[in-house]
Amino acid sequence: MTEIRTVQQLFDLQGKTALITGGSRGLGLQMAQALGEAGAKVVISSRKAADLEEAVMALQDRGIDARWIAADAGKPEDIQRLVQETLERVGDIDILVNNAGATWGAPAQDYPLEAWDKVMDLNIRGYFLLSQAVAKASMIPRKQGRIINVSSIAGLGGNPPFMQTIAYNTSKGAVINFTRALAAEWGHLGIRVNAIAPGFFPSKMTAGTIAAVGEDKMAAQAPLLRLGDDEDLKGATLLFASEAGKHITGQVLAVDGGLSAVTGG
Repeated sequence: MTEIRTVQQLFDLQGKTALITGGSRGLGLQMAQALGEAGAKVVISSRKAADLEEAVMALQDRGIDARWIAADAGKPEDIQRLVQETLERVGDIDILVNNAGATWGAPAQDYPLEAWDKVMDLNIRGYFLLSQAVAKASMIPRKQGRIINVSSIAGLGGNPPFMQTIAYNTSKGAVINFTRALAAEWGHLGIRVNAIAPGFFPSKMTAGTIAAVGEDKMAAQAPLLRLGDDEDLKGATLLFASEAGKHITGQVLAVDGGLSAVTGG
């Protein structure tokens, strides 16, 4: 009989390597911290080298084996280079976190095509291209891998009318079904694919909305009466990335203080 592992062993990521896009700040950096604190080597990526350097220093100060590669996750050529450089520098990729994202606010009737394409290219096409490249180069040949896609509760339903983020909501809804479809197709290859749907966390992307509505008013909408903080994605990330979640795939976990439970998302 196979020995049953302890909880600590199931969550241990020693010997694993994780690639996190949009990893220089906010939710991506928090997820990188979670994976690194559990023992994984982490490679973070975003467009700006200066931000990445600062983030890697912060990770290393926490005892995490971290490095960075600057790349635009909305550009196919950058995605291929990111994967190749990661493989050359740290070896096989065990965990991929698709987190890089963008938003753009405008009334739907006047929404610029340029803005629509920018959001879609980064928020969903980039997820597909990077997942495809990592799987072909590293996960499928070894028949193992974990992919975590960052969606949003905005992908579970509409927003209050004043938010006017039609492309963002559409892209995040697409991420959810992309996750399900990919999990179904790649399960027999040993690749698990899940999604996290954060609610409102203070970040550069949400700063304008939080300022306009008010942090207290936004927090009051959720049953837990709070916004997300710098710890709240760590548990979900580690569950999906580790052996503790080995029988979970194709799932979407809202981390939103219960907001989607009362809004019907």
